Amino acid sequence: MNRKEYLSDPRYAKVLEKMDLLEIMDISTTRQSKNGTIVWKLPIKDQDTGILIEVASFDSGYVRNQGKSCRSNYQLNKRCENEPEYFKLPNGDYRKFTTRGCVLIPIEIDRLEYLISYCLKNYYIKNANSVAEGKYVPKWRYDNLADAARIDYERTDPEVKIQVNGHKYNVSEWFK
Repeated sequence: MNRKEYLSDPRYAKVLEKMDLLEIMDISTTRQSKNGTIVWKLPIKDQDTGILIEVASFDSGYVRNQGKSCRSNYQLNKRCENEPEYFKLPNGDYRKFTTRGCVLIPIEIDRLEYLISYCLKNYYIKNANSVAEGKYVPKWRYDNLADAARIDYERTDPEVKIQVNGHKYNVSEWFK
């Protein structure tokens, strides 16, 4: 979808503002746009594969995890119980069979807003919890830390010491 189309409607303008804030890129091809598909690339890498996450909104009402960041593409729509089906068994009894299906989102702007809220909850916030464990550091935080930190190295065999903002760390075991 073209940026001009986003700005023509106030709801689309808000979606574009959120996309810019979250650094989400619209990477839809011309063919996808003609088919009513919008593909977004998030600035977050999948923790298993290390590839940037892609999500898509389809004209059919589905939203899915897309791209090579996952082993298989899967629906991001909410799930609901379908109507039960009954099957006649050879002995004359009936067996009730129920399944779960996706709740389709027929209006495009609703799909896009749902997709942003889903990504916030399941990718951004979930990965933010990894910051405390040291697995993930967002770029803005890394840049701020790099600007604020003053790092001095001191190497005397067999020890290596690093001083960061006045705090000394012995990191000899890291270099063995």
